[in-house]
Amino acid sequence: MFERILVANRGEIACRVMRTARSLGVEVVAVYSDADRGAAHVAMADRAVWIGGSAPAESYLRGEAIIAAALETGCGAIHPGYGFLSENPDFVEAVEAAGLTFIGPSAAAIRAMGLKDAAKALMEKAGVPVVPGYHGANQDPEHLAGAADTIGYPVLIKAVAGGGGKGMRLVERPQDFMDALESARGEAKTAFGNADVLIEKYIQKPRHIEVQVFGDGTRAVHLFERDCSLQRRHQKVIEEAPAPGMTDEMRAAMGGAAVRAAQAIGYSGAGTVEFIVDGSEGLRPDRFWFMEMNTRLQVEHPVTELITGVDLVEWQLRVAAGERLPARQEELAITGHAFEARLYAEDVPKGFLPATGTLSHLAFPTGCRADSGVRAGDEISPWYDPMIAKVITHGATRAVALRRLGRALEGTQVGGTVTNLAFLGALARHGGFARGAVDTGLIARDIETLVVTPEPGPREVALAVLGGLGLLGTAPEAAGFALWQPLSRDIRLLHGGADIVARLTTVSEGAHDVTVGVTRVEARRVGGLWRLNGEPAAPVAVDGRRVTVFAQYGLSFDLVDPLDREGAAGADADLIEAPMPGLVKAVYAVAGQAVARGDRLAVLEAMKMEHSLLAARDGVVAEVLARAGDQVGAGAALVRLEAET
Repeated sequence: MFERILVANRGEIACRVMRTARSLGVEVVAVYSDADRGAAHVAMADRAVWIGGSAPAESYLRGEAIIAAALETGCGAIHPGYGFLSENPDFVEAVEAAGLTFIGPSAAAIRAMGLKDAAKALMEKAGVPVVPGYHGANQDPEHLAGAADTIGYPVLIKAVAGGGGKGMRLVERPQDFMDALESARGEAKTAFGNADVLIEKYIQKPRHIEVQVFGDGTRAVHLFERDCSLQRRHQKVIEEAPAPGMTDEMRAAMGGAAVRAAQAIGYSGAGTVEFIVDGSEGLRPDRFWFMEMNTRLQVEHPVTELITGVDLVEWQLRVAAGERLPARQEELAITGHAFEARLYAEDVPKGFLPATGTLSHLAFPTGCRADSGVRAGDEISPWYDPMIAKVITHGATRAVALRRLGRALEGTQVGGTVTNLAFLGALARHGGFARGAVDTGLIARDIETLVVTPEPGPREVALAVLGGLGLLGTAPEAAGFALWQPLSRDIRLLHGGADIVARLTTVSEGAHDVTVGVTRVEARRVGGLWRLNGEPAAPVAVDGRRVTVFAQYGLSFDLVDPLDREGAAGADADLIEAPMPGLVKAVYAVAGQAVARGDRLAVLEAMKMEHSLLAARDGVVAEVLARAGDQVGAGAALVRLEAET
């Protein structure tokens, strides 16, 4: 076993790898960027080395700096985590040329699976079924459009390099193909440095089922399947293992195909073979097709660990150190069911817009596994993926595991940024999902019922008032004392841009009444704990004037200083602003141009995704305030329309 390894990644996966390495007695070296100087993975490591600026291209994508850090600190191997350089064969070769071990597959294996078109051809030779489509080298737009016509709509445009839903577009009509192709190519070029695409038949009732494989270069096994069908815009949201409705015959067919895929390229380490499955008539052995192979550890690997009892990172370290596969296929078995929900800092009602902010509070309930790379006080940076944590549960049955997931999400507390917690909770309660009736279109079909903005009730408002004024802690002895009558005053809060006025009446140190509209809430301290109208109070976190009440997955309020002047209400429809810090990728607006509501005026690149900025109304462009290539902050004015007369 290695004495010391370097983890060439950040955040949650870096912390995850470090935990297992430490349990094996292996020392760990972290690398960090300017933005990550105080990050959790840096604090957790035995040593940490600075490798550059905040942008990934200036730090986590600098292979030469990472290798130099490993050599400088006496490491024997480098673990890439996932993302960044984890599937870069040139980096693997550079690691090995420096006399270090790469904890993962060979450069040849990564290259074999790195381009989707070549990988599909290889899989056909190995007897693995593939989706009908065009995977050729001719990238002329007219040729690609003709291929789409031949395949038959709907079709999927996919970047040949990379994954994660980037460079991918669904096209349902021929007249939409060229615009979708241009958009997919632009995103693929930015994300992967390769604008080439392939065209595939789009399966109407698709399920996304992937098989975890593990090899030692000679032999491979599978550790069963994960269902990743619950997706939004090709991004996984909740994953589970095993797949609901899976039969022994189907599992044997998929598992066998995945092992053939791994052995065809002499695979070593952890990998995932992803299949698209037609679930319209249940799971049938003749209705699954190879999509791609991810030659690394996957984000959703914990659900496999919970149902098999295998620590996949431990296996990675052992095989990379020269050991044979730790288990034979017949020794692996499934126990129970597991779910993983990806908790993100994102504004769901605003179109799942990635968010930033400083975490003022972060806590997870007992009874779940929470893999996280951030702590209270850490910043959600615009430079990287805004994942806060993975919330993972296990149970003897699928129903038990799903109920535990629902409770874990309800008990998760995040303060300081908006999150997708309420959205995840709605999915956990979704009737069709509970029955296992899931396909990749579920979220899109039911988006209106899943994205519901929680509305605070009188109890939540009362808690925000009391918490914001510091009345929920231990009050001074004279607090609330009034000679003739209880003290009353009006308190103003802001929630979601709406004004809320509540009347607070302090009766005594441990007794307050809060009137919201016509409803009175009695807050009383009983046995050292607060009760509202006789029921236990929800937890509250306070950060300056921001109060978060941990009910309905977290409700944030801003306490308004009565001396503050009134702010302007409503959004300015004349001004198109950057919703978050990012790079202006393109500007389509020209001064004097007539535009219609919904026209794309600019494209902002942030959080590794492209965001189209649209005209809020019909009008004429008065001024263009930004150029392609500008780095802008949140709220920066990009385009201004002429004022309406």
